[in-house]
Amino acid sequence: MADHQEASVTLPSDPASVSAARKYVASVLAEWGLPGDAEVADTVRLIVSELATNAVQHTFGQSPTFTVDIALDRDEHLHIGVTDSHPRFPKRLPAAVQQDNGRGMVIIRWLTAECGGRMRVRPTREGGKTVLIELPWAVSAQPVTAGGQQEP
Repeated sequence: MADHQEASVTLPSDPASVSAARKYVASVLAEWGLPGDAEVADTVRLIVSELATNAVQHTFGQSPTFTVDIALDRDEHLHIGVTDSHPRFPKRLPAAVQQDNGRGMVIIRWLTAECGGRMRVRPTREGGKTVLIELPWAVSAQPVTAGGQQEP
């Protein structure tokens, strides 16, 4: 396996793009050897879903697109970044029991910490931000053959 692999997709800031982002990341991770039924695959899909949802809902129409970047370094660390062009950094909103939203960042932080990872937010040169997640890569990644099976 290569020392470094990366993939990226830019999607419109539209609710339908949340599902597209989740499916894209799941597909790339499967190519990198992560079984779709692995617990960490579910965690990554949920993190991407929450980050993409935030990029769509909380940019107030000021970010026409968002980008999902994923990278795998030396089969040790998985990096997930979601970038939008809105300058406001995410913040924890008061989440009353009756509210249906405001818990995304709490969920992301908890899932990241539960996996032994970390989360950061960085400004972009263009004035937006990237929410970065780093997780330990918990599988011995092997290339996937054209038939979808891992090579020995």
